[in-house]
Amino acid sequence: MPNRPMIDRRHLLRSAAAATAGLAASGFAPPALASAGLTYGAPTPFSFDALKERVRRMGKEAYTAPQPARPDVLHRLDYDQHGQIKFKTDLALWAEGPSPFPVTFFHLGRYFQKPVRMHVVDMGQAREILYEDHYFDMPATSPARELGKTTGFAGFRFQERRDGKLDWRNNDWVAFLGASYFRAIGENFQYGLSARGLAVNTVVHDVPEEFPDFTQVWFETPAQGGDTVTVYALMDGPSVAGAYRFMMRRDNKVVIDVDSFLMLRRDVTRLGIAPLTSMFWYSETAKPTMIDWRPEIHDSDGLAMWTGAGERIWRPLNNPPRSQVSAFSDATPRGFGLLQRDRSFDHYLDGVFYDRRPSLWIEPRGDWGRGTVQLVENPTDDEIHDNIVAMWVPSEPARAGQDLSYSYRTVWAAEEPDPTPLARCVATRLGNGGAPGTARPRGVRKFMLEFLGGPLKDLPVGLRPEPVLTASRGSFSYIRTEAVPNDVPGHWRVQFDLAAEGREPVELRCYLKGGSGAAGGPAVLSETWLYQYHPDR
Repeated sequence: MPNRPMIDRRHLLRSAAAATAGLAASGFAPPALASAGLTYGAPTPFSFDALKERVRRMGKEAYTAPQPARPDVLHRLDYDQHGQIKFKTDLALWAEGPSPFPVTFFHLGRYFQKPVRMHVVDMGQAREILYEDHYFDMPATSPARELGKTTGFAGFRFQERRDGKLDWRNNDWVAFLGASYFRAIGENFQYGLSARGLAVNTVVHDVPEEFPDFTQVWFETPAQGGDTVTVYALMDGPSVAGAYRFMMRRDNKVVIDVDSFLMLRRDVTRLGIAPLTSMFWYSETAKPTMIDWRPEIHDSDGLAMWTGAGERIWRPLNNPPRSQVSAFSDATPRGFGLLQRDRSFDHYLDGVFYDRRPSLWIEPRGDWGRGTVQLVENPTDDEIHDNIVAMWVPSEPARAGQDLSYSYRTVWAAEEPDPTPLARCVATRLGNGGAPGTARPRGVRKFMLEFLGGPLKDLPVGLRPEPVLTASRGSFSYIRTEAVPNDVPGHWRVQFDLAAEGREPVELRCYLKGGSGAAGGPAVLSETWLYQYHPDR
């Protein structure tokens, strides 16, 4: 697996409630309408253009790693100790306006030792929010009390609307915590997978992965009652410096528009733009016998792609026997994302609600040129590890001294924002090849794919869709299609056997066609299903 921060993902998903009021003396007048209970530094000019200029200068300078304050003390703030530290919501930034979404802060701990400097911006002037331990409720015996005033914050989150249906003190909708990780909820009010500002050398042989940090954050004071919140972030790491702008909106879903400017200090072998990180242990596709009592465990079950040429692709995720990187070439992609398509509670039976986990869709802004959507799948034997990464990797080499700009939209929702009009693949199932009542042939695997909706709902009676199958190696047999006998219109399945020897993965591809298309031939009826089959799994 790639090198990554040792962070228990359940710790990241835990959204702690905060309570109790408090006051802090302020050395400087607070920005207009900000919380008077926080302590602020002196005003300094701020703009996104100035932040970019700062990044240009940083890209020409050597990297200096941040030094955590008292790592011996922070190490003692383990999962349980850290969970007992609650930010006092009465001290939240904008607890009384102008934004309807107050901001609260995370404390440092064993898993989040690098401090992040927080600022609030008003009328082009930024003031730092200075750490005070009395912003937090914590036990009298907490090691955090030994850290002093220069400790800093680990991250932040936006709480739900003060005037909304939910208690804003106990509910949040977006959180930035750890390196450049951030996550949001969708209309199902559930956290799940994460995004990152950047991925640097993920799964590169003999090259350690880097995790650049958001070291400073600025909150733009919005117009009174404005529903969009804007956050700026400074990224710093051994190979790259970056300036980011996040414009975030919360309605039924969460939409975050990202503008990034990067300066490369070093050559980067694999530069991942708009990276997504998720967890996939197992699904109905191939569940090991009695490994767990739950039928399925995953935050996402597939990678969806909408290519520049207009093809819709669905690639179910794997828990492979060894780390795998799959690259899907494209030019000017329309979008990609890690989705959770299976929304049935009965398929998980878990109180952590995997059926409610959001899907995350990336919509590029501007022409991203040529490159590949890359899917990294790492083996895992538990649900606490994020083992899946999806990202855009440009074709042009990432060289020291380059400056790069990328803009894109992230949509956190139950479904992708522009669903395909074609039939979607809703299940991939594997079993032994051959037919019941006969000797099952060795080295042969049966596949059963389910497609639902789209043109399949309107097929003329008697017309059977035809599967178009290809494989990188091996041979097919027992190929057939049939309507799923559940009285659901447009629900069909494709069955085939694959014989493939050896340990090397087999790349499979399938879509359905039938009827008459605009060019006179059979029409495409479904998205394209891709799958990487491991014969030795």
